[in-house]
Amino acid sequence: MTDKTESFNPYKGLIQAFVGQLTHCKHLNLQVEDAGENYAVLSLPYHQALVGYPETGVLHGGVITTLMDTTSGSAVVCACYSSDGHCELSPTLDLRVDYMKSAEPHLPVYGRVECHKITKNIAFVRGVAYQEDPQHPIANVVGSFMRIGTDVLTDEFKQVLEDGVNGV
Repeated sequence: MTDKTESFNPYKGLIQAFVGQLTHCKHLNLQVEDAGENYAVLSLPYHQALVGYPETGVLHGGVITTLMDTTSGSAVVCACYSSDGHCELSPTLDLRVDYMKSAEPHLPVYGRVECHKITKNIAFVRGVAYQEDPQHPIANVVGSFMRIGTDVLTDEFKQVLEDGVNGV
């Protein structure tokens, strides 16, 4: 029998630590599915409390926007770490979510976002929200995020992020 233990992904650890510190993410039960040098994939499990239209069971668009904003910020966190080895946060400057269809009731929603350009001051993202197939998105997202550096992070928050990167 071969050992099929998954190798540790420092980007996924970083994003798990980041999302784990955000109270609204805990309430929504957002899960980190994957992450890499410039991207993140998060999921939003279906829950009746998140339904916007009780007669249809369709999730409220605001929770999908929150999923996409958090996934976008996570992609930027990965890209910043990849570019200079530092953990930093980047607040949202602009986020556009174009809804293409309603999410199907009782299925999770996934957000996959890529940080496709990063400058000294701004990071740019694009991605999709989907359920079973990213080729059939619920919504598209584009956005920009301000890089504010590492100085604004508390030592405690920096440690949490670094522990995530190191698998602690």
